[in-house]
Amino acid sequence: MTDQPPPPPPSFISLVPAIRDVSRQLVRELGFMRNTLAGTDLSPSSVHTILEIGEQKTLIASDLSQVLNLEKSSVSRVLKKLVEAGEIAERISNHDGREKTLLLTAKGIGTLAKINQFAQWQVAEALENIPYESCRAILDGMLLYVGALRARRVKPPSLQADNTITIVSGYQPGILARAIDMHMLYYSRNVGFGRAFEHSLASGLGDLLSRLDHPGNGVWAAMEGNKIVGTVFIDGQDLGANKAHLRAFIVDDHVRGSGVGRRLLDQAMGFVDIRGFEETHLWTFKGLDAARTLYERVGFGLAEEAPGRRWGEETVVQLFVRKYTSR
Repeated sequence: MTDQPPPPPPSFISLVPAIRDVSRQLVRELGFMRNTLAGTDLSPSSVHTILEIGEQKTLIASDLSQVLNLEKSSVSRVLKKLVEAGEIAERISNHDGREKTLLLTAKGIGTLAKINQFAQWQVAEALENIPYESCRAILDGMLLYVGALRARRVKPPSLQADNTITIVSGYQPGILARAIDMHMLYYSRNVGFGRAFEHSLASGLGDLLSRLDHPGNGVWAAMEGNKIVGTVFIDGQDLGANKAHLRAFIVDDHVRGSGVGRRLLDQAMGFVDIRGFEETHLWTFKGLDAARTLYERVGFGLAEEAPGRRWGEETVVQLFVRKYTSR
């Protein structure tokens, strides 16, 4: 006998059928019942593969299974077809010879442009007769819903509470080196960041570390025994105007998805609220959906985005801002 999922809370029961019905209608209206999608001759999984690689510029093949919520065998078949069609290319990862980095070919870039054009038209036409304030409400609701669905999928019950890891505040020996190491391992592999990113990170965090005694600055580390497996820094000085700057938020690969990142952010946000900062800013880039879900959960909203080379590689740089809320 298989385990059944727990029933929804009583307050939600009346909403479940309606949300299920709307979800089915969305699937149909967006064309996911067809063999092809977005005005192409490609399958929905192929279209989403091209979109994800296009968003992140490069992507590790082994990460696609979780991103697309597909079995690894299905992802392998999709990649094989796209490589044969000349839409994507595979490269051996500089970080791990067993990994393959995926990138779009010139043909794939053209296909991505067509997909985006079709999708822009599809959504814009649907929203034409809806008041702007209602459009914002639709977006906010969809972000909450998809975030909740994703959280249920990517956080297995066995990882939801890891009591072996503690969050500690203040300087820990080696914290600068570990923050840089975790950043470089993740971002060099997944995005291709290199020397310019490491230099920016080392110089910025090194300067902040020298000012850590200032009451508006703080740092928190996730500790697994004596090892640092996550960091987040708050710089309360560099932006001025009573604004805090969230920096170097990262967790080690083996604890990603365990809730450690959420705990780190909660500590940092508690600090900025107690200190009374009017705003907290963070800079990141488009495509880091899991991190964005965490940021939005604690009150950050996207304020600006534009193409740029802030960290040495061409990305869509994003500024997220969180306004002060009294507790």
